[in-house]
Amino acid sequence: MNRLFFTGRLAATPVLSNHGDSRVAKFTLISNEYAGRDEGSGEAKERQVRIQFTAFGSRGEAIARNVLKGDQLIVEARLSNNDFRDGQGVERYGYNFTVDDFEFGAPGELKRAQLARRQE
Repeated sequence: MNRLFFTGRLAATPVLSNHGDSRVAKFTLISNEYAGRDEGSGEAKERQVRIQFTAFGSRGEAIARNVLKGDQLIVEARLSNNDFRDGQGVERYGYNFTVDDFEFGAPGELKRAQLARRQE
């Protein structure tokens, strides 16, 4: 089984939906990583890595209820195929990053403002 550990900040507040009897949260995490040095200036460069994750059931509900855009989330996920035939019968190949476990990280700007309002 493929395993992925990823720490990032939410690109947007997660979307929670129903698929049959299951609740599903979809969200994108963004992380910056080192991308070498600029040849001209010698300064360090960064690039953004964006991964869309899917969390099912109680995990998905907990994530959707408790995080906002900008919050940090640490996820453990597995990679699985998502292959299908489109409307014209063409085979399409894709993949899913399915959350198996997670931890809440540092709050983002929106969450910090929300928490400050609660303390007033």
